[in-house]
Amino acid sequence: MKFSDGYWLMRDGVRPSFPAQARHVRAGEGELVVHAPVKRVRTRGDTLEGPLLTYTFTAPAPDVVGVRIEHFTGAVVRPPHFLLHTDRTSRGTTTVEAEAARLTSGRLTVRVDRRDGWGVDFEADGRHLTASGTRAAALIDAAGGRHFVREQLDLGAADHVYGLGERFGPLVRNGQVVDIWNADGGTSSEQAYKNVPFYLTDAGYGVFVNHPGRVSFEVASEAVSRVGFSVEGHSMEYFVVYGPTPKDILRRYTALTGRPALPPAWSFGLWLSTSFTKSYDEATVTGFVDGMASATSR
Repeated sequence: MKFSDGYWLMRDGVRPSFPAQARHVRAGEGELVVHAPVKRVRTRGDTLEGPLLTYTFTAPAPDVVGVRIEHFTGAVVRPPHFLLHTDRTSRGTTTVEAEAARLTSGRLTVRVDRRDGWGVDFEADGRHLTASGTRAAALIDAAGGRHFVREQLDLGAADHVYGLGERFGPLVRNGQVVDIWNADGGTSSEQAYKNVPFYLTDAGYGVFVNHPGRVSFEVASEAVSRVGFSVEGHSMEYFVVYGPTPKDILRRYTALTGRPALPPAWSFGLWLSTSFTKSYDEATVTGFVDGMASATSR
């Protein structure tokens, strides 16, 4: 869902609240919890206005970092939901210093700035991957009493985005708006039958949004240097998956979300479809199959 009106303004009826600072940080076993008010707290009076966002960073598997953003914590999680397969041996390590707090999962580290302003950076193997900076994440009040959580992750000028399930447009998603919602809209529209809230980049990482409902992606479109995604409600969870290769990213992503069983051998054979345009009698289909089998055997 698009919230902005150009770079500076928001659309009518949209009121965002942005995290302003890492006010309080708590390092636990395998997790890092950060409380982020939406305005700088200089005096006690500053705590009386605006919501408080709670960030929980986890290490569900090596080279994977989970990020949960919540306005109201403790809500009952109602089904449906994705079943995730976490690695119980993966705890991650946390450090809290005056300038920054960090959680490291394998080679992937998330860094939360504690100095001035708000900034979340993801780094791996000594290089920067992506970040959520000023006015990127937001709790949004919209018209009609609706609420959303939005996140935007930086995207390099030469980086390309792929994925998001079945799509009928360009393979590179840059510049596209994609709503994750299965629909029977045909094969020549922006709707699709098999949507997946996961994308990968050629910058060495992928992102999975753990939300079974509608997820709206703005891929270098609302903000041309960012990939934005939003869900309705007061919380959002996403995972950054490090590769660095596409094969590594997909292997770690499928380990987290689950892999399908190997189909039976017969399913790899010939498939036929009338494509809803013409019907064939049994003799015609049998002759075609026999001919294909003969040609294959030769």
